Amino acid sequence: MPFFVKGLAFYWFLLVYYTCCLTILFILQPSTHYKEITMLPVSTPLIEIDCPGLPLLSRGKVRANFGIPGDDSRMLMVASDRISAFDVGMEDPIPGKGAILTKLSLFWFELLADVKNHLVTADVDRYPEACRPYAEQLRGRSMLVRKLQPLPVEFIVRGYISGSFWKAYCKAPLLKDFQGSYKLVLGHRLPADLKESEKLPTPIFTPSTKAAPGMHDENISFKQMAILLEDWIKSKSKGAKPCPDISLLSISIEKFVLRCYQRAADYALTKGIIIADTKLELALDECCNLVIIDEAFTPDSSRFWPLATYAPGRSQESYDKQFLRDYLEGLFKAGLWDKKAPAPKLPEDIIEKTRQRYEEALRLLTS
Repeated sequence: MPFFVKGLAFYWFLLVYYTCCLTILFILQPSTHYKEITMLPVSTPLIEIDCPGLPLLSRGKVRANFGIPGDDSRMLMVASDRISAFDVGMEDPIPGKGAILTKLSLFWFELLADVKNHLVTADVDRYPEACRPYAEQLRGRSMLVRKLQPLPVEFIVRGYISGSFWKAYCKAPLLKDFQGSYKLVLGHRLPADLKESEKLPTPIFTPSTKAAPGMHDENISFKQMAILLEDWIKSKSKGAKPCPDISLLSISIEKFVLRCYQRAADYALTKGIIIADTKLELALDECCNLVIIDEAFTPDSSRFWPLATYAPGRSQESYDKQFLRDYLEGLFKAGLWDKKAPAPKLPEDIIEKTRQRYEEALRLLTS
């Protein structure tokens, strides 16, 4: 065979080979809804969300919810760049934070696609016509969601002992029985010799109240949670399809959130992140199915620790707002802030380092 023919055959082989490789990669690449979200420039933080043509349903420390005129089944959820700590909203925003929270929630909703959530779409171009005038403000930081009533409890899962739970553990008395020494914290029997940030024998469910603005959430027992849920469901049902027995519902909730946490935590470990604990918001749909609403496994609702630097027996570096909490705790100890509104002004380096941590969490988890 002439030399030039061999050369053409070789180049033809390379072309076919690389075309096949690229095709396979394209096919295997998941169609990720969260990748449709474009990050907003960090130089344009959004503090207040204003959509005058949409009815404001509620405004929290970070998010605002808007109704859709003529549509009682859906609503618009928009995340600002504000941040809160110790249940107090800071006056200084973290640029780009709202887009990061939105993109991460969309990522988890897709990764846990078999778990019901409230998302309709995050594509602004598919929003109802009434939302179009605010497209640029909404792009990248909003979700069109099903309009569901949130359950009146914060559903918290802890895989590691830290934060307020660590403080409660330290204060708990040492108990003994035929099995040996232990501590009882919020109804959970725990080893007597745990260190700060240590991994718990198994993840545990620790619900809390939803405090009014300016107040602090309080940890409650499983029984107290069941009573709150029963009272709430009775007040909301009014002829609607009855939900399962409240004790069965409470057990289902515990299993549901523990399962969601374990799946997210297992995935995050493959990306070098420990999800030490998380808080989920749940609702019941018209068929009494549990539905994740609001956000899921973000730096606002979870503790993210770098796996590479993890060591029990101390507080951990983090990819969440613990960095901000530590700064504010220092102000509190120095008598410069009482953990009540108004919040202190945040230095530029604290704002920037907090932003970097949120961005790093997004990069690692979605890469």
